[in-house]
Amino acid sequence: MPRVLAAVGSLCALAWLCIVALLVGQIPLAHADESADPAPWHVGLTSRVIHPDVARNWRGAATQALLTQIWYPVAPTTPETPRDIGKPGAPLFRGHPVASDAPLAGDASAHYPLVLLSHGTGGSANDQDWLASALAAHGYIVAAVNHPGNNELEPLTREGFLLWWERATDLSNVLDALLADPALGQHIDQARIGAAGFSLGGYTVLELAGARTDVHALEAFCGSPQADAICHPPEAKRLAGGASGASGASAPLLSPTPEMRASFARSGDSYRDKRVRAVFAIAPALGEAFDADAFRDVTIPVALLAGTADVTVPPDTNVRRIAGFLPQASLTMVPGASHYTFLATCLPAAAQRLARICKDGAGVDRDAVHALATQAVLSFFARNLAK
Repeated sequence: MPRVLAAVGSLCALAWLCIVALLVGQIPLAHADESADPAPWHVGLTSRVIHPDVARNWRGAATQALLTQIWYPVAPTTPETPRDIGKPGAPLFRGHPVASDAPLAGDASAHYPLVLLSHGTGGSANDQDWLASALAAHGYIVAAVNHPGNNELEPLTREGFLLWWERATDLSNVLDALLADPALGQHIDQARIGAAGFSLGGYTVLELAGARTDVHALEAFCGSPQADAICHPPEAKRLAGGASGASGASAPLLSPTPEMRASFARSGDSYRDKRVRAVFAIAPALGEAFDADAFRDVTIPVALLAGTADVTVPPDTNVRRIAGFLPQASLTMVPGASHYTFLATCLPAAAQRLARICKDGAGVDRDAVHALATQAVLSFFARNLAK
């Protein structure tokens, strides 16, 4: 039995319940049985190409539109087809089975809560398919965007890599488009909109909640003896031109464009979207870009979750720092989980060639961690996006 679970293994029939037992006091055990119930819906999947008023070409992105994946509930009698995630012929992740472009569950009067989902640096809308599918199976519409200039489908650009605050506008633009969507808009309960994100996506949804960025604070941290792994993200190696540095913060800005200068000038603005009622941040990054005043305008419910073994986005300078500024937020630390544990589960062939993102620590079951995180997210939104 994995070491993480061994101490309580004899008490639990399911691995994820064992992890919950290790977290007594952080996630109430009263909620543990909820995810044991069969999900009431099957999962539908569709996509949209969203063209907001402000194009993203100035970010240097190959794709100017907002490419958006949408998971949603479909009737339990609708067949689902197995799905792997990644490039054709070389899939990376195991996906949840879906019914592609199937009709939304319910009749014309059906309304569902919506969760906006933001991926991490260099990732994609599919990285948290495990979470999006679970939410859809429990009656949520979930929309995840590929952030232009900062996703795995195209070259990483310096603008997409450096100008993190712009990502919040991507989510707000997606929300605009979905509310106006002829097929989905009428089924979204506008009083029940939330957001969730992983890593840089966790930072992004905190911005949606009203957090304000201090770029110079992160620059100072990354130029100090206390600088840690957040200042040298591994994805920087993919940056066009080979620039590197603090999540972009201290990377050299060679010949910044007028658009980049204008973006930096508004980096400390509020990107609060008042339509968003609650946010859940998983392993949020850039904690050192926030100070004691950063969250003064955050009045909606916030939940934070991360792994204790995260060496990519170290907890002390990120999720725990953020929690210290947000005493009203809940904080859950998952024993043994690393940063990439919160990506979808890798297929065996991919795990052999991409150990950095696929291999978890001894005794850590990625699927079990996903089950724990899913239950935390479902419980959080059930409480805070209630009818």
